[in-house]
Amino acid sequence: MIPQGAEDSAGLRALAVAREWVGTPYQHQASARGAGTDCLGLLRGIWRRLYGCEMEPIPPYTADWAEPAHSEMLWLGLRRHLVEVTGAESPGQLLLFRMRAGAVAKHLGLLSRTGRNAAFIHAYTGHGVVESPLPAPWRRRIVARFQFPEGAR
Repeated sequence: MIPQGAEDSAGLRALAVAREWVGTPYQHQASARGAGTDCLGLLRGIWRRLYGCEMEPIPPYTADWAEPAHSEMLWLGLRRHLVEVTGAESPGQLLLFRMRAGAVAKHLGLLSRTGRNAAFIHAYTGHGVVESPLPAPWRRRIVARFQFPEGAR
């Protein structure tokens, strides 16, 4: 855990990488900056740039993955590689969203600004990779926040 108030340098590097992806079109299951990505692909691309490898093999997945079994597969996978945090928000934290009450958590974004003008970067169907405001309706969907582990290049 990073002490409260300490700068999260891995997170700031992740945020810089995420900003390079803004404008990439949305494409389900893809992870290629400038060509196409989904929200998991954005995380995979950031991870590859920071750590030089894939987090873990990702099998093909459908739009409703994990829903039939009601499995929190993404949350569990994130816990294997990142550090879940409950303290103060800071830019560069990975946000995990539950898009509907009772549904599995399966949308990701990177916190880009905190406070009154909070925002996040995410790959969003029909919009591609964008930086969006983080108003109350989005905030209510956040179920977990993560920091990138130290050791990023």
